[in-house]
Amino acid sequence: MVNIEAISVADSGDIVAVRHAVRRQAVEINLSLVDQTKIVTAASELARNMLLYGGGGKVTLEPLEKGVRRGLRVQFIDAGPGIPDVDLAMRDGFTTGNGMGLGLGGAKRLVNEFSIESAPGKGTRVTITRWR
Repeated sequence: MVNIEAISVADSGDIVAVRHAVRRQAVEINLSLVDQTKIVTAASELARNMLLYGGGGKVTLEPLEKGVRRGLRVQFIDAGPGIPDVDLAMRDGFTTGNGMGLGLGGAKRLVNEFSIESAPGKGTRVTITRWR
């Protein structure tokens, strides 16, 4: 039975809750300290983006098992304005805010699997997975 955990993100305190939940689940599946740090960092950045640009949303955490492999899938879903040009948004240096423009691309580099679905007026769904 899969134990999926959901966290609503509506303010900056919720980003801390996401970080703690991701760290806890990463420890439970025995990710190395380096892999824990990578997925927590990616999740923190994506939750922050979801709050700033998508108006908040929902984060789900799902432990995975494939044979002897274990992993953690984290999904970020918002009903915000969406991303008009996902390819452009993935480029380092691109930002619509005051950041360095490393959020989406940086998060992608920190995980084993990364997918993003977004369209104007349809919100955004980002899914990341880190395997042990």
